[in-house]
Parts: sequence; C-alpha cells; structure tokens
Amino acid sequence: QVHLVESGGGLVQPVWSPTLSCPTSTSTLDNYAIGWFRPAPGKERKGVACISSSSGRTYYAESLKGRITISRDNDKNTVYLEITGLKSEDTGTYYCAAPDSRDYGMCHPAFMRYWGKGTLVTVSS
Repeated sequence: QVHLVESGGGLVQPVWSPTLSCPTSTSTLDNYAIGWFRPAPGKERKGVACISSSSGRTYYAESLKGRITISRDNDKNTVYLEITGLKSEDTGTYYCAAPDSRDYGMCHPAFMRYWGKGTLVTVSS
C-alpha cells in the first residue's frame, strides 16, 4: 500500500522559499518514483518535478527550472519540493504522486497511480 500525505502548504509571501514535504514509508521510497504536481491553465494537473527511486534521476518542468528543487531524504523517508522566487501563479494545490514503478518514465499525471490529497499553497503579499 502506497500512502502519500503532503504538508508544508499555507499562506506564503513572495520572498519566502517554502519546502513541501511528502513523507512515506521505506518500502515506498525504495520501490516507487515520486513526483510533485499542481494545476495548470487548461489542465487538471501538470508535472512540476519527479525523482526516480532507482537512479535518483530528476525531471523539472521547463517553466519552473531554476526555482524548484526536488530532493529525497532516505533516512526520513521523505521527498521534498522547495520553491523559490515565488510568483502569484505558483498558487495552487500541490500533489505528491507515485507511478507503479521505480522510474517515472514521464513526469505526467497519466503515469501516476497513487496520489496524496494535496497541500494548498497560496502566494500573497
């Protein structure tokens, strides 16, 4: 059973650099890639960043490169997403998800099987 629960959202100011967390189990982190997703204009969700379980290979959405970092702490069984240079368009619910494999293939919602319930990030000054 893959259980994903996001945290770290809330009301944030543009000068902040929040880090979202997706804690899970050792077996999940060892056997499943993890990705972060958020809504996009005209789409239900889009891939923000993904990290492979086996190789640590990462993917970043082109439009967000340089502002986001996905990382994994195996000791804490947690995957993180740090966001810097916040903009109003970063507002939205961020979801943690996993495909049914160690590699994500494509960092796309259609390839994910397991989803958390999301954590809402609201950017406001």
